[in-house]
Amino acid sequence: MKIKKFIKKNKYDLIFLFFIICSCFGMMIFTRSDSDHFWHLTAGKYMLENHTILSHDIFSWFVNGKYWMSHEWLSEVVIGIFYNIFGKYHVIAFCLILLVPLMLLIYFVNKDKIHSNKVFALIWFTMMLLLSSFMTARPHLISNLLLGLTIYFLLDYYDNPDSKKIYFLPLITILWANFHGGSSNLPYVFSILFFIISFMDFNYTKIESKEKTIKQRIVFLLIALVCMLCVNINPHGFKMFIYPYINMGNSLMISTISEWRNTSLSDNSHLMYYIFIFFILMIFILSKKKIRFIDLMLFLISIYLGLKSIRFWSYTYIIMSFIVFYYIGARKDDKFTEFIFIGLASLYLLLFIFAFDRIVTNVNKKKINEETINKIKEIKPDRLFNLYGDGGELIYNNIKVFIDGRADLYSDYNYKDYIDISICHSEYEKLISKYKFDYYLVNDSQQIFIYLKNNEHYKPVYKGKDGYYIYKYEK
Repeated sequence: MKIKKFIKKNKYDLIFLFFIICSCFGMMIFTRSDSDHFWHLTAGKYMLENHTILSHDIFSWFVNGKYWMSHEWLSEVVIGIFYNIFGKYHVIAFCLILLVPLMLLIYFVNKDKIHSNKVFALIWFTMMLLLSSFMTARPHLISNLLLGLTIYFLLDYYDNPDSKKIYFLPLITILWANFHGGSSNLPYVFSILFFIISFMDFNYTKIESKEKTIKQRIVFLLIALVCMLCVNINPHGFKMFIYPYINMGNSLMISTISEWRNTSLSDNSHLMYYIFIFFILMIFILSKKKIRFIDLMLFLISIYLGLKSIRFWSYTYIIMSFIVFYYIGARKDDKFTEFIFIGLASLYLLLFIFAFDRIVTNVNKKKINEETINKIKEIKPDRLFNLYGDGGELIYNNIKVFIDGRADLYSDYNYKDYIDISICHSEYEKLISKYKFDYYLVNDSQQIFIYLKNNEHYKPVYKGKDGYYIYKYEK
């Protein structure tokens, strides 16, 4: 009887929890193999086995021993632990263990508003597809969860001066500076934003801002200052404080790394993000409620991040998840609302179950096959040229690389030269002579392949079934 009463009393909570968890499982369909994941995993395993934190390169023959700003070292250790526990299933486990708490946080923070308009909640949680970009075991998934907690704590204190959750932000900052230091400035940046807006008191057309108490202003400022200090609690110290700004100012990396590229209307695959922005904008405009200035500013900042880089699309969704429900009015339940939720949840779960083998295959799939890897190991090159996107897989197989996904490491040494060589740009032949490569691992989709193929000084010594070629330099 007690169980029946509990189920009846919490029926919609249980339905929503079932829906959200099944939706997260359904999202695993979008998990994929990622070259960067393999060097993250290798670094994590190395640190676990050797009980050390990497701060100098050990994976490249060219920058070996150079200082490496390993701003994601703790994430790499965690990925290594997941691999040791879950084996080939570690990517799925990693994604789920980070995605489920984030979506549950969004649900419980907005629970009352979600229950008053279940149809909108269904639409919003379906839009979590925006989180599917780069769904793999990489540190940015930890940043997604930390961002959600940061925005929640700040908004909660903004609305409730007695809330104590904001005092966890320094701890969040310390974790962020070690899990994914490239984004660890966000807690104090957002705290400063809240501090500034807490002084504003106006009511202009549909936008309003209400001045906050002196105590709230002081707390926002103090939290911002403490978070600034907490960023420095990491193996690299103060370097972590300036690291995000150095990266943001590197125009070459921004323009050449696919996941850092700007969101563009000319790319059809980016259309979903623009539709999402328009959808939120319409909610603001059509809502009967006044638009709070703090919400508007968070919306604009999230758009700025999302337009600046496609990897920040998830930030827009996460930030707005703690804002948008406030502007949605109540709606009477349809007769079959709960059946729609249960039906969709069941569909997501079934899709995950039936696609499970394919998902596991996809997340462990490598571009370079075992035969090609074995050939490289047999050759034992001293100065191998490899493509940027292949570096992670080579590192995973204990092959020293010329370059890999750590563009921030290579940017001071050979990153620009690599770009010019790979696309045969500018004085690329002089650059090839400069590095004295003895072997080249390339595929037939690259410009450098055409150069090697048509140059008498380079002899093909291997052609793999995976489309990769190995060329040897001969005088």
